[in-house]
Amino acid sequence: MSVDLSPIGQVAAIGALVAGSALLWLRWRSRGANVLAALTVLTLFLTFDLILFGAFTRLTDSGLGCPDWPGCYGFASPVGAHGDISTAQAAMPTGPVTHGKAWIEMLHRYLASGVGLLCLVLCGLSWWQHAKRGSKISPWWATLTFVWVCVQGAFGALTVTMKLFPAIVTLHLLLALGLLALLAWQMAAFENKPLALSRGLHRAAWIVFLLALVQIALGGWVSTNYAVLACSEVPTCAAGQWWPDPDFRQGFELWRHLGQTADGSLLPFNALIAIHLAHRIGAGVVTVALLAFTWALRRAGQSLWARRFLFLLIWQIASGLSNVVLGWPLVAALAHTGGAAMLVLLMSLLLARSHRARIAA
Repeated sequence: MSVDLSPIGQVAAIGALVAGSALLWLRWRSRGANVLAALTVLTLFLTFDLILFGAFTRLTDSGLGCPDWPGCYGFASPVGAHGDISTAQAAMPTGPVTHGKAWIEMLHRYLASGVGLLCLVLCGLSWWQHAKRGSKISPWWATLTFVWVCVQGAFGALTVTMKLFPAIVTLHLLLALGLLALLAWQMAAFENKPLALSRGLHRAAWIVFLLALVQIALGGWVSTNYAVLACSEVPTCAAGQWWPDPDFRQGFELWRHLGQTADGSLLPFNALIAIHLAHRIGAGVVTVALLAFTWALRRAGQSLWARRFLFLLIWQIASGLSNVVLGWPLVAALAHTGGAAMLVLLMSLLLARSHRARIAA
């Protein structure tokens, strides 16, 4: 079972209810404020929540809780699919399809639909304000955001139809973080808080940001391949060894099914070790880069930003170590994903504000 478009209208209607509720709340809270700015912030907030809920969906093995798309066994909710879910659960009580997992998966889809519709409203409102009285930011940013969220939705569908294909799931995560960065850049345009950084520090920020994105991609590859516990010790990997014969070639074959090599055979455990070790090496590189960047920010008089990044670095190290030492608990895994998303958000805001200051200068 893969794609069944019959319930798409009902699923979209539920997404519209989510988006409509958010817009009603926005109208009540933002009287007299810049509606476009408030909508951008609201969409960014819900996108951050969606990233965390997506991580929760993946970490609870609920990604195939409804094995078709966009509905659940051809229905708009697990209520209509109760009989099919019960049959699947009876056949495999701890399998990918259970009533709880189906609800988690569908709630994720409803929230994703709501965010997509908010991006559509943001796009329309941006063009309307631009035509009526101009805007602080080009409406093409909101247009790009809407196109981006549509691509993100397509990858969400592929995540299900391709049965948690690791490369697709990792790209789905990176696209979600890209959406967060786009919204953060637009939010900075309304804040009017330019951040004066030297040319060298501005370039350093871009370097740190790119290193962080590579590290997040490695972390996504660890998670989507279930390689978190391939190394069960800190600081060594396993059995007191630092380098227990990792297989990087098979570990980083990108186009393959979950748990399999490119030729369809079982993925060796040493490949999972290689995936885990690559993420550890990346963590070391990013830690050094972020510490140097934090020190440079502090010397430049940006102590608040330096403290923010230092706190995030400590948060990521603590949550990452907890995943290994405590056996990958759900709370630690969610905290690690949330920290990565917050790092993308803060780096995007810093770069956007620095960019505005450079334009003004």
